[in-house]
Amino acid sequence: MNLYLEIVDVHGREILDSRGNPTVEAEVTVKSNRDGWLYTGRAAVPSGASTGQFEAVELRDGETRYRGLGVQHAVKNINDKLKSALMGKNALTQVYIDRILIETDGTINKENIGANATLGVSMACARAAAQALHLPLYRYLGGINTQQLPVPMMNILNGGKHASNTVDFQEFMIMPLQAENFADGLRICAEVYHCLKRILHNKGLSTGVGDEGGFAPDLPDAVSVLDTIMEAIKTAGYKPGSQICIALDVASSELYHEDTGMYHFPGESSLTGQEVVRDTSEMIAYYESLLERFPIVSIEDGLAEDDWDGWKQMTKRLGDKVQLVGDDLFVTNVKRLDAGIKLNVANAILVKVNQIGTLTEAFEAVEMAQKSGYRAVISHRSGETEDTIISDIAVALNAGQIKTGAPCRSDRVAKYNRLLRIEEELGTASKYFDIFAAQRK
Repeated sequence: MNLYLEIVDVHGREILDSRGNPTVEAEVTVKSNRDGWLYTGRAAVPSGASTGQFEAVELRDGETRYRGLGVQHAVKNINDKLKSALMGKNALTQVYIDRILIETDGTINKENIGANATLGVSMACARAAAQALHLPLYRYLGGINTQQLPVPMMNILNGGKHASNTVDFQEFMIMPLQAENFADGLRICAEVYHCLKRILHNKGLSTGVGDEGGFAPDLPDAVSVLDTIMEAIKTAGYKPGSQICIALDVASSELYHEDTGMYHFPGESSLTGQEVVRDTSEMIAYYESLLERFPIVSIEDGLAEDDWDGWKQMTKRLGDKVQLVGDDLFVTNVKRLDAGIKLNVANAILVKVNQIGTLTEAFEAVEMAQKSGYRAVISHRSGETEDTIISDIAVALNAGQIKTGAPCRSDRVAKYNRLLRIEEELGTASKYFDIFAAQRK
């Protein structure tokens, strides 16, 4: 008898994310034709503050409650339209389930049902199937070849839209490349994080944190931030450039002004007393100067999401020196990624499942990237929940890198703790290695 996991219920509800805003939680209940038992999978959908204009639509109510950010319409779509479309279907057919979700919405960017509705159901369905098969989620999603634990791209200092400070770049991250395993890498990052807190405190700077748990002091520019991080790495007893390297998320679409065609730096401007702007060539030259001075291995969204010519120029000049990650550029969308690959733009994609709205579409983006020699970085959002699914996804896809914030705030730490458990479960089958070793030689 072939196993059939009949979907017998689909339910959505409105919950809160890590910023105190509403988001969608979905539950899918299945009945096994083998044991007759019911299994329920639950998933919560994250939300971004710095969002690309080409992301799938996150459906919000736009009414007075929750300042217009309520998601009752998305929840209603789950409880009515998506439930009706999925009842009786086999939860084991994830690609088919996701196709139904996409077709039920019927739009290119999921503006009808809402990507927050479709994604919640997509993830919950996968969880229900994994539970019915008595498999860990990463094993269900990835099969027998799940083995690589991701190197954490740990955010330790926030700026941009993720913090109310003068730092213009959105994220400054550390990567423990020479750690023995994931657990060791996590320990190293946490030690540097606490050293950074002490250094900021001793300098009379704020140790309050931004949306993703990184510290959010007022510092004049990226160089001063990087100097402080280098000090923290050395104070913790590690060698910058070998044991620990640095990654940046510039989120430059937030700095770009279409009317001037320039990148405006409000933080630098406020502290220098004069407006600081850079054009595309100056941005690239700025990154070149940072690469010469600091052990930076990855730059995310170095240029704006529609600056394709600039990205081509940046990739040509920097692509063999540093990982160039497209987030707003690609928005986990295979059509935009395919265009980037054909134009030789960037060399890595940031994967945020809520940018596209189903697991299948997100996995297709990772597959396309990996087949084309691009790296994939699995990422959280600034508005997170206690859901740890991205940890399972990172291992299932052998992605090798994960962004999930600082070792602070339970919504971030939960993902790290899930990876610790996965590494323990995999035992000697697990792998953890320096994915930038060849790049740094």
